[in-house]
Amino acid sequence: MTVAALAHPFVTRLTEIVGEDGILIRPDELLVYECDGYVVEKKCPDVVVFPTTTEQVVEIVKLCNVEKVPFIPRGAGTSLAGGCLPVGGGVMLALTRMKRILEINLRDRYAVVEPGLVNVHLTNALKGSGYHYAPDPSSQGACTIGGNFATNSGGPHTLKYGVTVNHVLGAEVVFPDGEVVQLGGPTEDVPGFDLTGLFVGSEGTLGICTKVIVKLTRDPAAYRTMLGVFETVDDATQTISNIIGAGIVPAALEMMDQGIVSALEQAFHFGFPLDAGAVLLIEVDGLEVGVDEDAQKIIRICNESGAREVRQANTPKERQLLWKCRKQAFGAIGRLSPSYCTQDGVVPRTKLPEILRFIIDISQKYDIRIVNVFHAGDGNIHPILLFDERDTAQVHRVMEASDEILNKCIDLGGSVTGEHGIGVEKISFMNRLFTADDLAVMQTLHDTFNPHNLCSPGKMLPTSAGCGNEHIPRSPLGKRAAV
Repeated sequence: MTVAALAHPFVTRLTEIVGEDGILIRPDELLVYECDGYVVEKKCPDVVVFPTTTEQVVEIVKLCNVEKVPFIPRGAGTSLAGGCLPVGGGVMLALTRMKRILEINLRDRYAVVEPGLVNVHLTNALKGSGYHYAPDPSSQGACTIGGNFATNSGGPHTLKYGVTVNHVLGAEVVFPDGEVVQLGGPTEDVPGFDLTGLFVGSEGTLGICTKVIVKLTRDPAAYRTMLGVFETVDDATQTISNIIGAGIVPAALEMMDQGIVSALEQAFHFGFPLDAGAVLLIEVDGLEVGVDEDAQKIIRICNESGAREVRQANTPKERQLLWKCRKQAFGAIGRLSPSYCTQDGVVPRTKLPEILRFIIDISQKYDIRIVNVFHAGDGNIHPILLFDERDTAQVHRVMEASDEILNKCIDLGGSVTGEHGIGVEKISFMNRLFTADDLAVMQTLHDTFNPHNLCSPGKMLPTSAGCGNEHIPRSPLGKRAAV
């Protein structure tokens, strides 16, 4: 049976908008979209549609408003906080077919792209131009620019270059009522309120991004990339503080503990020492005349802080290999466990030793293996809890362990997310992070743009649905659409 032949008039109208090859409705097809990278919670949408133009997005959104059907945008599904979980069912707009690079303007240093463009595809398109798009999440090979926009993604080079919001100049957004609005523009200083900054990181709750204007950054003249090998995690974290304390701001400063190093070595045979407690991947960039001096200072600080050895990449190929190991760290985790949950806490850099010792204690307390790979330079930790989701007891322990780790981050003066967003996973922490007045202001802002709460319901704000399921709009389609 073709989709167009389905009896439900709403589905028929969606099919007219996107075509028969642009809609999924069979239960076995929808199963693919039941969760993102946060596998603990699952919920299938009633319908998945694949728009290819802004105009199609507008038509879908307007139809959902008429029928009071909730809708949610989705990129590559690499979100790790349930950001694209269709809490109330309804329509999922998969934006992966909107993947064009619409313009690259090197003279004015910007590019215009569609939200479904994979991050690394923009990087590849700019190779040899002398410019690059700086935000490079570890999931760069899979995640989309639209998803980065939604969660304000970071990445290994955040320490020096900043997160996504620092590189977005403007966007085209379809508001929850179907109105198309241009935010910002190709110039950096647009007068008025910074609505672009407001929408970056709003996790699809204020509208659907259909185009992004991103800033291009000139390539550094030179790089120096090093790998410090340490006996203990404490030695590695102390080195991080010592490097920053010396006034050096590396382009990247990443840490991987023994568990991650072991998985990487099994998977890719990089030649890492399996008995090392932790390794630091450190990169400085800039003018040729300055990077050698910074590299030598860093090597000296590592040695003074207890490094067993410091390796330096002497060729572009060696540098690429070191970065390959960092970018593929999460891919190697499948060798350690059938399921994993990645947390995204932030603490002040000086508190890294304390939070990592706490994570070790939590691992023992809940009998859950935890490995660590994270953006150490800015205190953005990513403890990875390994488990088997088929074992409900393990899932329960993982949730409790995660809560304790994130609460400890708050106690140490940090936050529960640095780049993954709140999604559905962390709504319960919002009351700890913000006052009632703070949340009331956020709710007012949310309701101004999304008054009927049809767009991405149940995300971010506890007062907008997260802690009270009665406020979440439910799809009237139900099983009528899934035939």
